[in-house]
Amino acid sequence: MTFDAPSLKGRALRLLSSREYSRLELERKLMPFEAEPGSLAAALDDLQTKGFISEQRVLESVVNRRSAKLGAARIKQELQGKGLDPLAVADAMAGLRTTELARAREVWLKKFGHPPEDAAQRARQMRFLASRGFGGNTIRHVVAGFCED
Repeated sequence: MTFDAPSLKGRALRLLSSREYSRLELERKLMPFEAEPGSLAAALDDLQTKGFISEQRVLESVVNRRSAKLGAARIKQELQGKGLDPLAVADAMAGLRTTELARAREVWLKKFGHPPEDAAQRARQMRFLASRGFGGNTIRHVVAGFCED
C-alpha cells in the first residue's frame, strides 16, 4: 500500500490549523513542495479567496500574542517579516504605541520588580527592555520612574 504525499492545499491547511500564517510565510514553507510552476500560487489564491488566509487575522494574532511581552519596534519587525501590508502594520503600531509605557512597566515589574541599586543594574534593566523592542524614552521613564519612588 502506498500513500500519496499531501497536496499543496493540504499542507497549507495543516499549517493553518495550528496558527495564522501570512501568504508570504506559506509561500516560503511550501516552495520546496511545488511540483509544477504556478501550482503553489494557484493553491494559495484559492485558499485566500475562501478566507483561509487572512492578513488581518495574522496581524491581530501577532499583536495579541506578542504585545504583553514586546515593544512596538519588535512587533513591527515581526509583522514586516511576515510580508504584511505596510499601512496595516503602521495602523497597528499606532495603537500599540498608546499602551507602550504601561506594557513596558508590566514587563519590567515581572522581570525585576525593584529599582536598580547601581549604574550596572540600571544598564542591565535598560538593555533588557531595549531587547524587547521598547523605545528609549519609554525605557528611561520606566527605569527612572521606579528609581524615584
